[in-house]
Amino acid sequence: MSLSPDIAGPILLSLQVGAAAALLGLPAAVALGFVLARRAFPGHGLLGALLLAPMVLPPVVTGLLLLDLVGRATALGGWLAARGLPLSFSFEAAVLAALVVGLPLYAWSCRAAFEAVDPRLEELSLTLGQPPLRTFRRVTLPLALPGLAAGAVLAFARGLGEFGATAVLAGNIQGETRTIALAVYHLLETPGGQGASRGLVLASVALSVAALLAFEALNRWQRRRLELDRGR
Repeated sequence: MSLSPDIAGPILLSLQVGAAAALLGLPAAVALGFVLARRAFPGHGLLGALLLAPMVLPPVVTGLLLLDLVGRATALGGWLAARGLPLSFSFEAAVLAALVVGLPLYAWSCRAAFEAVDPRLEELSLTLGQPPLRTFRRVTLPLALPGLAAGAVLAFARGLGEFGATAVLAGNIQGETRTIALAVYHLLETPGGQGASRGLVLASVALSVAALLAFEALNRWQRRRLELDRGR
């Protein structure tokens, strides 16, 4: 069964935005998660609070703050737009909005994954003469990998449902920034569009449920791996 462009377009765009946000957020999420899990320093609590800010701020406010930072009327936004990377009212803006709103969940999942790794295994590697970076690559990262993947899936799912920040920063441009959430809103505001929005609603529910099932499966995988390693 073929889907109409009004349904297929937003679904494909949402998948692209969610995947791009999860991929681009990976280095920051892993770094923040590791620092919060393994390092103690002045400002540790402040960093954690700032990281969680997008989760408690209204998404529209987050979008306005991003627009004030990287909008085309700003120095940074104008400079980036002149070099072919517009971060407002563009596909890139939709990715940025999804990335910022999803990063707290992403980094917190990575933090939980690193905290679940037994630090004694890392200490053993260090006492055997392995440098910290190699210990991270060969011990910490493999053990935390399923949890990190779970965080990526969660960030992807959050990106699929992003609305407020995307509407403010990226706009509602058909074929460029109109994701599932924006398309549903547009159809509800259009006379006779409520029936057409049901296909997008069903697609959104199906994608979200699939992502959450994958998240749970990855978390269970990590728990089993850690239990096996502790039992050795």
